Amino acid sequence: VNLVESGGGLVQPGGSLTLSCVASGLFFSFRTMYWYRQAPGKEREWVASVTGGDSTNYADSVKGRFTISRDNAKRTSYLQMNSLKPEDTAVYYCNLKHGGLDYWGRGTQVTVSS
Repeated sequence: VNLVESGGGLVQPGGSLTLSCVASGLFFSFRTMYWYRQAPGKEREWVASVTGGDSTNYADSVKGRFTISRDNAKRTSYLQMNSLKPEDTAVYYCNLKHGGLDYWGRGTQVTVSS
């Protein structure tokens, strides 16, 4: 299983970014995909998830600002982030769970600063 994130960068408060996560090495369509983030000095925290049936869930801190989606044909999960705040600054990780194990990408840095 291989997960590769992209799309991070530096953005001003109030701006937007879209992160992507491409998965390989397993049957993608039925897997729930997760996004997590880890800010400096803090624990990694769950941000959002999307099931194989496109049901979505969000952490309260991002609800109404972030949108998770997936494209099974491209084996890709997306995290659209709007109205970004400085406290959204973190490394964002893509995750899926299979066979009792957690699989992680290397992460992509998002920095929200003026």
